[in-house]
Amino acid sequence: MLAGNPPDAPPTPATVTGRDRVSLVTYVALLLITAAAWIHILWSDMQADDMAGMSMPLAPTIAEGALYVAGWTVMMAAMMLPSAAPMIALYAATQRTAGSAVGRLGRVALFALTYLSLWAVTGVPTYLASVVLGAITAQALAYIVAGLLVAAGLFQLSPLKRMCLRGCRSPVGFLLGRWRSGWRGGLAMGWAHAAHCLGCCWALMAVLVVAGAMGLPWVLLIGLAVAAEKLLPRGEWIARAIGVALVLLGAAVAVRPDLAVALRGGGSSM
Repeated sequence: MLAGNPPDAPPTPATVTGRDRVSLVTYVALLLITAAAWIHILWSDMQADDMAGMSMPLAPTIAEGALYVAGWTVMMAAMMLPSAAPMIALYAATQRTAGSAVGRLGRVALFALTYLSLWAVTGVPTYLASVVLGAITAQALAYIVAGLLVAAGLFQLSPLKRMCLRGCRSPVGFLLGRWRSGWRGGLAMGWAHAAHCLGCCWALMAVLVVAGAMGLPWVLLIGLAVAAEKLLPRGEWIARAIGVALVLLGAAVAVRPDLAVALRGGGSSM
């Protein structure tokens, strides 16, 4: 696939880390998509009390569920693409000598869409969970919020979190260790990267849905937390600090259940 390499051989570190027009264009495209997603979220928040059609109807329908998943997908693009950009751009760099420009663009698009599609699919159980949350009492919900915050915090401190986070923080190592060539290879690697990312961030997204009710402040806060632990130096320590904060917040909600109302006060009506 690359000059000087057998078709199925992994790229060299120099090839993967090199900067060229392909990776630059990929970064610009991801930046534009991310900016558009954030603009949509901010505009929706100003126009209505719910974000991107995420209010919970009294009688959920397939149409409402589809609208919810669409809004969730836009939100995931805004929150997750910034931290996924290095991996996607590095994959694009490996494709710069791989056939025609259309083929290269298609493989990079497939890699990115596979990543985003897995996050979009998580909108289905999220919608169902939101329906259930809307049907329980405020007191029960408060203890659910407390338990979730503690569980999410403990996960942030777990070996599984560290393993998934290392995969997200090392794009070069990921590509060299899991290299697959061609269209199927791009699909497989995009899926593997998405699975690592989902394993790393699922607890924070659960906090966003249950504790934060997907309010705009929580979207911004969780988005910053995801980016910080994946992109900044000493990201594993950042993840641990977030975990400790979540455990303490969960304990506070357990002692003062009325805090759950304050946490969810800025979210959508469920």
